[in-house]
Amino acid sequence: MALYGWLIGSWEMDTVRHLDDGTIQKSDGEIHFGWVLEGRAIQDIWIRPKRPAPSTMYGTTLRIFDPGIDGWHIIWADPLNQDYSRQIGRAEGKDIVQVGEDSRGLKTRWRFTGISANSFHWIGEERPSQSTPWQVTYEHLARRISS
Repeated sequence: MALYGWLIGSWEMDTVRHLDDGTIQKSDGEIHFGWVLEGRAIQDIWIRPKRPAPSTMYGTTLRIFDPGIDGWHIIWADPLNQDYSRQIGRAEGKDIVQVGEDSRGLKTRWRFTGISANSFHWIGEERPSQSTPWQVTYEHLARRISS
């Protein structure tokens, strides 16, 4: 459970969205992680921008460890944007890497890098097929605000 357990608490983030035309959009946001299902899973809430501004993204992730695959089932839902993904998460060196597919059929890779007790860099990437290079779509630079 330690792979994601260090995330428990509240975080603020700066977000960069990479658009297809090469431009970027910046915003801020907040993330809240907690234990659920009697400590068998971790759930988080991602909100962008920070409240009280109207949200453009309001989603949740459920992370459940599966000893049979030695990995985590990751289920993401953003009902505001009708964005859904399923992934498998595992440690890769000092990073956490989640790979799967979203509801549009795109391959997705979400990486937690630069991990410390009080910060992390989250990178979201997608591609239409295995033969296409990964394209960065989102980056979140998060800082802990409470445990």
